[in-house]
Order: sequence, then C-alpha cells, then structure tokens
Amino acid sequence: MAHTFGVDLRGIIDLLSHHLYSSPRVYTRELLQNAVDAITARRALQPDAPGEVVIEPIESAGGTLRISDTGVGLTEHEVHDLLSTLGRTSKRDDLGFARQGFLGQFGVGLLSAFLVAERIRLTSRSARGGPAVRWTADAAGNYDVEVDDSARAGVGTTIELVPHRDSEHWLEKDVVRALVAEYGELLPVTVRVDDEVVTRGELPWARDALAYGERVLGVAPFDAIPVDVPAVGLRGVAYVLPGGVHPGARQSHRVYLKRMLVGDAIEGLLPEWAYFIRCVVDSTSLRPTASRESLYQDETLLAVRDELGRQVRDWLVRLDATDPGRTRALLDAHHLGIKSLARVDDEMLRLVERWLPFETTDGPQSLRQFRRRHGTIGYVPDVDEFRQLAPVAHAQGMGLLDAGYAYDVEILERLVALDGPTAARRVAPTEVLAALGDPEPELERDLRARLDQAREVLERHDCEAVLRDFDPGSLPALLVTNVEAERRRDAQQAGEQADPLWAELLGSLVESSSDAAQRLVLNCRNPLVRRMAQLTDPALVELTTESLYVHALLQSRRPMRPKDTAALNRSFLELLDRAVGEDA
Repeated sequence: MAHTFGVDLRGIIDLLSHHLYSSPRVYTRELLQNAVDAITARRALQPDAPGEVVIEPIESAGGTLRISDTGVGLTEHEVHDLLSTLGRTSKRDDLGFARQGFLGQFGVGLLSAFLVAERIRLTSRSARGGPAVRWTADAAGNYDVEVDDSARAGVGTTIELVPHRDSEHWLEKDVVRALVAEYGELLPVTVRVDDEVVTRGELPWARDALAYGERVLGVAPFDAIPVDVPAVGLRGVAYVLPGGVHPGARQSHRVYLKRMLVGDAIEGLLPEWAYFIRCVVDSTSLRPTASRESLYQDETLLAVRDELGRQVRDWLVRLDATDPGRTRALLDAHHLGIKSLARVDDEMLRLVERWLPFETTDGPQSLRQFRRRHGTIGYVPDVDEFRQLAPVAHAQGMGLLDAGYAYDVEILERLVALDGPTAARRVAPTEVLAALGDPEPELERDLRARLDQAREVLERHDCEAVLRDFDPGSLPALLVTNVEAERRRDAQQAGEQADPLWAELLGSLVESSSDAAQRLVLNCRNPLVRRMAQLTDPALVELTTESLYVHALLQSRRPMRPKDTAALNRSFLELLDRAVGEDA
C-alpha cells in the first residue's frame, strides 16, 4: 500500500533558517524574485503588460509588510497545487513557460517569508481569468484558501507578512529599503519602497566602470577589464586590485543573475592564479544553488572560469605591448599570480622573462637581462644558499640567480623546455668551489697541520675542511652541503632499519664513500684563517675551528641542531674565559 510523506513545516522552516539561508534578510530577495518571475510570466502572455513591484513596509508595532506586483497571478487550482506543496514551483515547463526565463526554480522561495513572519496572506488574480483568490498560511503548516472576487481588482498578487514578535525590525522601512536596493537595484522592472523608486535602468558599471569599482571595492582599482561571455549571457567588469592582496586570499566576486544579486562574495568565477582580480558580472544562464547565495559547480561554470581567465590573460598581453610602465607596476603588485600563470602559458612566460625582476649576483634583473649578460641562467633553488654563495660568486665573476621563491624553478624549467637546455641550469655549490683558487703552498701546509689537530671537532659536526683562496677576504668560511654524501648517509640510515635484503641493496650505495655531509670552506685570504696557521696551542686550534664552523653555519641561515647550539655556546664561553683570563 502506497503512502505519502508527511512534512513538518516548522522543521522545514528551521532547516531553511539554519542550513539553507545564511540570514533572515534573504526573505526580501525571495519575494522580489517571485514578483519579477510573475511579471516575466505575464509578459509572455501579454507583452505590453505593466511591470511594477510596490513594497509597503510596516510603519508601527502590529503592522504588516505588503508587497504587490502586476504579474501573472494565480488561479484557485494553482494556489492549491503550487503554494501548498513544498518544492513545487510555477516556473516548471509543464505549466507552459520556459523555465530558464525565471529567477526561481526550486519551489521554496515563499517559505523564506516564514523566517520573519508568523503568518502569510496572499491575494491573487490570474491573467488567465477567473475570480480573485485569497490564501492564508501560518508557520505551523495550516492554510486556508477562499475565493473572493472583491479581494483584488487588477491582475497580479499581493502578499502580506505578519511578523514574528522579535522580527519586526526586518520589515521596517529603512531595513527593507536597504535590502531591496542591495538585491534588486538592477532589476529590469520598477520596484518602489513606498513612493521611492529603488531600481535603476542601466548597469552601473556601463557608465563609469572605474568609479563604480571604487564604490564596490572601497579602493580605486588598478584597471577595469570589460568581460563578456555571450554563451551564458554574461557581461561585466573584472577589476584589477591595486595591491596588498595575499595569494591565499579567497576570491569574492559580485554576481547578479538576471540582474538579481546572488552575492558579493561568490567564489570560483576565476582561476586560482587570478587572485588579484575581483569581478562584477551579470549572467542569464549560470545556475545558483537552492539558497541562491552561491553558484552551482557544473561544467558551465568551469567553462566560464576558463573563458574569463583567458580574457584577463589577453588583457595582460595587451598591457605588456602598449604600456610597459604599467606592466612593471602590475608585476610589482601581483607577481605571484602572474608567475603562477607563466608556468603554463607561453605569453605570460615571455612577459615574466622581460619584466619581472629576480635577485641576482648583479642586483635585481629580469631573466632577459641576465641571459643577455651571462648567456645561460645559472640558478640556485634555495634563498639562504644563494645569499651565502652570492658574494663569493660575484667576486669570481660568476652570475647566479636566486630561484628560491614560489614558482621560480618551474618558470626556469619551462624556459628550458621552450628555448633549449642552454637557457637555464641549476648550479651546485661545488661548481662555485671549483672556481675558487688554491692557497699558497706553505700556508696550506701549515693550515693542514692545524686542521689535523682539530679533526675531532670536524668529525663531531660531520664536516670536512677545504682550503681555498678567494674574494671577498672579509668572509672567513663557507659551509656547503655535500649533497651526494647526505644521500648516502640517508641510505645508510634507512638500511639499518630495513630487512636484510633491502639493507644489502642500500649498502651497495654507501660503501663506496665516507665523505662528510658538510664542507667547511676556509678562506685563506681572510686574516683570521691566516692567523690560525700560526697557532701552537691545540686547544686554541680546536676552539678557533669550531668558532669558524659556527660562524659559517650562522651565515648559511640553516636551522641549528641542538649540538650546533651547544657548539655556539661552548665556543663563545671559552673565548670569553680566555679573554677574561688574559685581563686578570
């Protein structure tokens, strides 16, 4: 035996207020939506029919809000069939109208009035003929329908809301006018709040896009890009923000659907790389969710996102060709987003290559400037490593580029893919070391003897000493990671924890080398290192070696391990003890 689901209207209203709609304020939008759809339906039958919505807010305690429209109206049958069945909507195709021509599609709009009202009274006269009908419902789920031909003279619908005791403020004039202006100021029908017309006849950004953008964004935009996607009836403006936007910031676009505001914090309209763009658009075909406070994530929205991203990208290309000064200013403000796009777009890659400054041993330069001077872009993918090697490389006439920031390495790899392997290559620290000179034989011999005395200190820090002679002489030492040795050490540690078979395989990788994981490159041109060659006290030799290691570690800006911190404290205290002892 078949049964029909029962519906608890109070439970449905609670669901709407706490889970579907973000605030009771949306009741205004839903009533406007129903009124505009009713006018659209009537004009499908009578093209010359008037289109006007009049809202009369409550004026005193105990009053009601009235909203009247000149729409198609409802017959007695439609009142029973549509208003009293959840999810049923008059915009369905089976009632003779094209569904895509309407704002509402879910059949729950009128229920939103129960967010602020304890009772709804609807009076309607249909354009198809028949007497006027009065429908009265309360939040408990009870309703009455009666035919009263004197209830309304003209075609259309009037809705009265009797507010909850604690919701009267939502129906007062100032609040109602503000909400109607927010949601419906662009609607293509006349909307009045009392005697004041709230709607305007044109899209505000069409008259002065930059001025409107400043009003909406609260700041003067860098530029305004007209956008147009005819396939979904979308037109509007993409505003380029002047700066100060974090790449992780959520996109928040102002979106209208058939001139009714969906929301001013809509996400997903642009690709993620366009985080510095804010759109204001109106569309006829994008699908809203049931709450009408966001857009449905479907293939249409994905296609719109790609198309809007393409239009923003084309604007960037045009700007690069026509106004290099503004291009530089834009890159200064939004380089991360443009770098992100350059990873996958050749035009953007060339823009970045020409204009975006990178940190190099020759100062800030674009990739093109650096290539013109050095041929191949030699880069270091770590900021701290670059800062340590840069003064040494510069003194030897080597060009290095800092590629330690977001997307840098990917951009350089894409440049190689387009221009060939000579475009850019990663430079290992050992290459810089290979360009350094050898010290004087006698000085090298004396320092080797001292370093033999400090062997225990070097082993404690998994470090081997390398002697070189290089500029700048003010730099006593460099600490360089031995990448191959670190790889072998990691394999050895993994082998100690693996089963015998894997241990044997991993052991074959490490048994050929016992190199230290770090290299302490001592600069034999530095006065402190040269004085070390003359020391005779083994304890002082060890103290000096450890102090040079700690100094080089701090210069490299690497994280300090507990034993490194202990070495820093120990070397500092011992030097202090010696200084105090000499004074005593």
